[in-house]
Amino acid sequence: MMVRLILLFFIFFLALRPSYTRPAPYALRISCGARNDVHSPPTNTLWNKDFAYTGGIPTNGTRPSFITPPLQTLRYFPLSDGPENCYNINRVPKGHYSVRIFFGLVSEPNFDNEPLFDVSVEGTQIYSLQSGWSNHDDEQIFVEALIFLTDGSASLCFHSTGHGDPAILSIEILQVDDRAYNFGPQFGQGTILRTDRRLSCGAEKPRFDVDYSGDHWGGDRFWNPITTFGQRSDRTITTKSSIKQSSNSPNFYPEALYQTALASTNNQPDLEYTMDVDPNRNYSIWLHFAEIDPLVTSTGQRVFDILINGDVTFQDVDIANMSGDINTAFVLNKTIAVNGRTLTITMHPTKGHALINAVEIFEVIVAESKTLPDEVRALQTLKNALGLPLRFGWNGDPCVPQQHPWSGADCQFDRTSSKWVIDGLGLDNQGLRGLLPNDMSKLRHLQSINLSGNSIRGPIPSSLGAVTSLEKLDLSYNFFNGSIPESLGQLTSLQILNLNGNSLSGRVPAALGGRLLHRASFNFTDNAGLCGIPGLPTCGPHLSLGAKIGIASGSCVALLLIFTCLMCWWKRRQNILRAQRIAARDAPYAKARTQFSRDVQMARHHGHENARTATENGPSLLS
Repeated sequence: MMVRLILLFFIFFLALRPSYTRPAPYALRISCGARNDVHSPPTNTLWNKDFAYTGGIPTNGTRPSFITPPLQTLRYFPLSDGPENCYNINRVPKGHYSVRIFFGLVSEPNFDNEPLFDVSVEGTQIYSLQSGWSNHDDEQIFVEALIFLTDGSASLCFHSTGHGDPAILSIEILQVDDRAYNFGPQFGQGTILRTDRRLSCGAEKPRFDVDYSGDHWGGDRFWNPITTFGQRSDRTITTKSSIKQSSNSPNFYPEALYQTALASTNNQPDLEYTMDVDPNRNYSIWLHFAEIDPLVTSTGQRVFDILINGDVTFQDVDIANMSGDINTAFVLNKTIAVNGRTLTITMHPTKGHALINAVEIFEVIVAESKTLPDEVRALQTLKNALGLPLRFGWNGDPCVPQQHPWSGADCQFDRTSSKWVIDGLGLDNQGLRGLLPNDMSKLRHLQSINLSGNSIRGPIPSSLGAVTSLEKLDLSYNFFNGSIPESLGQLTSLQILNLNGNSLSGRVPAALGGRLLHRASFNFTDNAGLCGIPGLPTCGPHLSLGAKIGIASGSCVALLLIFTCLMCWWKRRQNILRAQRIAARDAPYAKARTQFSRDVQMARHHGHENARTATENGPSLLS
């Protein structure tokens, strides 16, 4: 009874304990060209509607292979939109990712219009489509790479080579274990693993991890079936037995991968696989084994050596012994440098026959150093401010991949920061319009700027004076106005300065004028308002800032007085005019009154005169 109570308590305690399950890995799938989210059969996989693209045209697409996701749309990038176009995806958690891009077709391809282009991830070119890719049903219809994303974003770019338009059907960014495919000391140290080949030996159908019910942390890999390495000299072995240690961390291989295999025969003891590769590259090779042959029941019954390009890489391989048991999985990994154009893996038996279940081959690519972020942002600001034509592109990273730098931008590797920097801008005669932004000062490694022959207007940014490395500045034949910034005098390395053919005015800074004696080539002609150096009009007396303020203040006071006087005169004039109008209106009545007054005065005058005469002459008349 006591034992039962203890057991019940233990079960109850376990039920109360919180369950710590690993969260699902980050997964983003984009159906390129789609206007709405899509769910694809048979797994009801969610594909997000198209977003984060820099350009291109959405349209209905053609699936080049039956293994391509069952999606109906794609996005293609005509060369008129620029040679570089990208998907710039933000808010991607820091981690290790499998990035996969499926290619599509706008129409049935032929030799002339089959799209051939380059693909880069995070500024590193990882793949170039080869002629005839659209007629294959294997890995050539997509590219996949394992990469660490550390800055919260993912940049996937497509670089036109002038042969057809890049067309992208879908994009997948699937998180995998941070330790997945740890191939040695260089793992995670600025390296990318591009999937060259994945083979499921003895399998008859292509499968993804999801078809195998694999763990999502495996990244949903694609496994291409192979039933023979050649000449049908090998045989297929299959089993339905469970395979131990198959889906373990960090790679989480699906169990079914180990339930088929190829084994050598007496007719051809060696089991050999050969493939074409690019020369002078490093390849990471992963070989999968599980002893599933019912004829082998213990260790020592199957022993073989593994040679890569003729060199013994693994000796005395005993699957049952190295895995610990039959029907138990284990993996061997080796990274080698390949100088030639072929990679050959040979399993040479020393006892019994050779056997292998699966093969993975990755090209090890050294990741490119990126351009300084401040300089990338400054160029993007310049692109928007000057309305750079679409044909320039200017998407992705300006300097990498090195095979596809931005047109008009010259790059140099800065060993101090281990980043690329912009040391030259050549955008002359490109029909550019707008204003030069102040962010030009962030391009602090510039040695040469040529923006001549455009229609750029406004003032010359004083911030250019902070680009102290400038040796050549050509802004000629634009519409710049205002004065030449005094800050340009700080450019002590400046040897060529062309400001001719603009609408600049004012005095040429003294620091620039003095440089003419130091073999510098400066051109200020065809600016009607410039003065102050030989060859230009003489400037008037130089006034201090206080004098300029005093003159401006005095002018304002004088204008105010003139205005006040004019107002007083105007009001006085209005009063006079008003009085004249009143006088004119009352004139008849005033004239009558005046005449009457004159008559009365005359009458009175005559009366007085008559009376006086009578008085004086009275006695004479009476006598």
